[in-house]
Amino acid sequence: MSFPNPPASPPEAPSCYRHPGRATYVQCTRCRRYICGDCMRSAAVGHQCVDCVNEGAKSVRQATTTFGGRPTGKPWVTYALIAISVVMFVVQKAVPGVYEELVLWPRGIALYDEQYRLVSSAFLHVDLMHIVFNMWALYVTGPALEHWLGRSRFLGLYLVSALGGSVLVYQLTPVDTGTLGASGAIFGLFGATLVLARKLNFDVKWIIGLIAINLVITFVVPSISWQGHVGGLLTGVAVGFAYGYAPRAHRTLIHVAVIVGLLVVFAAAVWLRTASLMTGAVYA
Repeated sequence: MSFPNPPASPPEAPSCYRHPGRATYVQCTRCRRYICGDCMRSAAVGHQCVDCVNEGAKSVRQATTTFGGRPTGKPWVTYALIAISVVMFVVQKAVPGVYEELVLWPRGIALYDEQYRLVSSAFLHVDLMHIVFNMWALYVTGPALEHWLGRSRFLGLYLVSALGGSVLVYQLTPVDTGTLGASGAIFGLFGATLVLARKLNFDVKWIIGLIAINLVITFVVPSISWQGHVGGLLTGVAVGFAYGYAPRAHRTLIHVAVIVGLLVVFAAAVWLRTASLMTGAVYA
């Protein structure tokens, strides 16, 4: 006596490769693995799994600005520089000795090897009007430059301009003169803005006027350090040309080389000035 074959069991539904307990019939259009709703990502054609989407993102070239930087949203570097300067101003006024320790004092650099003063002095200010003017100028010019250049290039421009102003101050001021302020860095931003705006075919009359007015004030008001302003301006112009006119194929290499080259020039200038002071009669 024969018996009919028992009915075949229904095939087991495939499951998500990331969640084995979830049945699904949807496959990734790229790797053909089964994916559940939580692992499904919309693609140009069909759906892809999380791994394929992440892998594809690695091969997508990141967008860059006209001058090679990464596009930015909020100008966080500009805001951070303002915040640091404001905090340092409060500390400078509240804590005795901060001014003396951080101001640009040529004798301290030459005699006591306190080269840090070349940078630290750029984050100090004489009074409320001084810091308000400098931070307003940074707030006005910084965001556009940060957007054009990207954060790292913008920060490099700001710091090397501050240093360029300080180095010229060290070269040309009496050894016991104290100099402080972000003006060298600000003038560097002015100079770079002029060069880059011209490169982009923007109207540059406003920045030329701004630079001219500030230079007149610089040389008319006796208490202002013209050396810091001029040093920062020249440095900003030099960096602006490097950022704006470097060939695209070697742009990043040239940008880095120019910054490093300026640092080498500054280091040599500081060394020569220090040697001159140490062999002079100023310390007798």
